[in-house]
Amino acid sequence: MLRTELGIGTFDELLYHYPYRYSDRTQFNKINSIKEDTEYAQIAGTLVNIGEEGDGRKKRLIATLYDDTGSIQLLWFQGAQWMKKALKENGKYIVYGKLNSFNGFYNIAHPEIEVWNQENAVPGLQPVYSSTQKLIIKGITNRSFAKLTSALFEKIKPYDIPEILPLEITKQYNLCNRYYAISKLHFPENENQATIANHRMKWEELFISQMMIARLRLQHTAQAGWKFEKVGDIFNNFYKDHLPFQLTNAQKRVLKEIRLDTATGKQMNRLLQGDVGSGKTIVALMAMLLAIDNGFQACIMAPTEVLAQQHFFSLHSLLSPMGITVKLLTGNVKGKERKSVLIRLADGTLQIVVGTHALIEDSVQFKNLGLAVIDEQHRFGVGQRARLWKKNEMPPHILVMTATPIPRTLAMTLYGDLDVSVIDELPPGRQEIKTVHRKEMYRPGVMKFLISEVDKGRQVYIVYPLIEESEKLDYESLTAGYEQVKIWFNPNKYNIAMVHGKQDPDEKERNMQRFISGHAHVLVATTVIEVGVNVPNASVMLIESAERFGLSQMHQLRGRVGRGAEQSYCILMTANKVSDECYKRINIIVSTTNGFTIAEQDLAMRGPGDMYGTQQSGILKFKLADIVKDSAILEETRKAAQQLLEKDPKLQLPQHQLLKQALIEQGKEKHWGKIS
Repeated sequence: MLRTELGIGTFDELLYHYPYRYSDRTQFNKINSIKEDTEYAQIAGTLVNIGEEGDGRKKRLIATLYDDTGSIQLLWFQGAQWMKKALKENGKYIVYGKLNSFNGFYNIAHPEIEVWNQENAVPGLQPVYSSTQKLIIKGITNRSFAKLTSALFEKIKPYDIPEILPLEITKQYNLCNRYYAISKLHFPENENQATIANHRMKWEELFISQMMIARLRLQHTAQAGWKFEKVGDIFNNFYKDHLPFQLTNAQKRVLKEIRLDTATGKQMNRLLQGDVGSGKTIVALMAMLLAIDNGFQACIMAPTEVLAQQHFFSLHSLLSPMGITVKLLTGNVKGKERKSVLIRLADGTLQIVVGTHALIEDSVQFKNLGLAVIDEQHRFGVGQRARLWKKNEMPPHILVMTATPIPRTLAMTLYGDLDVSVIDELPPGRQEIKTVHRKEMYRPGVMKFLISEVDKGRQVYIVYPLIEESEKLDYESLTAGYEQVKIWFNPNKYNIAMVHGKQDPDEKERNMQRFISGHAHVLVATTVIEVGVNVPNASVMLIESAERFGLSQMHQLRGRVGRGAEQSYCILMTANKVSDECYKRINIIVSTTNGFTIAEQDLAMRGPGDMYGTQQSGILKFKLADIVKDSAILEETRKAAQQLLEKDPKLQLPQHQLLKQALIEQGKEKHWGKIS
């Protein structure tokens, strides 16, 4: 059951199932001492009046805990039947949890609870381990974990937990040894021991991750790449005579970084970050011209048909006056056109191709691909990107782009093996988008404003949420919203288009083109238009049910407007009553248009796993470390990893062998012996 519930099947896995907090048995709250500013409480008392209320899904378990000063209510909304079986009337328990207040009385919902007896009445720090309702029902309590782990430490010796960090590292950064750290993480005698042990193991987790990233980076820098030896006539001609606007200093800086990278004879692996509308595409275009000047082909791969077409039209309009041919290759390009593109790529007469996943098909062969640009790279799998690298005997230079600003701590962890460039300026002449929050009660005024903008000749986006778990309901609300929009916008005067993921691709494309061409005044859509749609005439983004959107998604949607010379607006429409957390998100979006500030706030609020799905994929599965809260340690470990690999790139020195072995074993299962 430990294996199925918590993934603990070996002694090793038990050892690394750390407590997530400690219960200080010298610090109990008396019920009558609880005040309004008391957030969490630990109470010892007797449990009475255990009973269920409600029916079906609304059934909940209620019990009363009392001590010699008063009583407090305990609530369980989930697992009520399980808990009812586990709890005993008039039993003595230790309870810990967050305090809530209702009608002037305090309660604790889903508290941590364990039997209070002579064994655990001992004063001092007691480990508290994460568990599940099923384990508790089966009698495997927090005390059971403590007993199991204590018995394990009686069997093992310090040499069973060898030191993997080199002595020079532990001395330089004042770290306790590994055996001491793990043992005191489980059973500290005081808070100071727990703090020292916690710091050491966080440091180790982040150091191992930074070592792995730094070694990947070494592999990249050792990889031979095409040498772009010159800045030629095509690049210079475009810069002097065809550039549609003056480059910002940030764009010039990034181009210089790309130029230096591609001139070394080593493969470039560069991540280009830039907020929505910062001008990443023009930088990518000029990097591709650099490749062409040196006799190579270039490609740009986008995750959606819409975004690929957007890039194609943009590049084609800029480069066709210079006689440079750009072709589009997506799933919808078929027949003679497709055959022609494939032949010209293979014989080298086609210099630039823009495409979707179609570019990585086996039938697509380049003569000499020198630069591959990947847009919105997080939408492609690692395997998909790797197939593009293998189109040549020698891999092309790689420029991956994202319009989702990545906080520094996350970039150091997720993309530490790449060189990072940032475009942190918007092109001149862009007006800041005015962002406001409006509740449902103010809808008439909002819709009148939208109509006034359309009457000025502008266009409007109205975006509805789409969540997989409630997909059917979301499509119903989208359709209902579309009908409501038609009530406000007279169909005899205004044209309205609707786009969503369940439409036939041809229908979706027709509706999108109606809006892009200006024929449709209003586009009602789901978040399929989050990236890739560039309509300078669109001046308003109305985000419906904004309480259901994350920070970065709202920021991306806002970036669909503000692309022309006119003042643009983003309206966040919510229900009349929303949660405090929602207000916090809304206020952040209203107060700033800086994507990097928003990304930092998003990371702090949600954590890296929720933002990027990295917890699920195993990229950031730290047991103790938190890259937001432990950013100072992250910086320290990054520096330490770089310094160590400068001295011993292949980890060949005797003092680095245990560390090398730990890096090899990272992610593999270890088996000290099964727990019966």
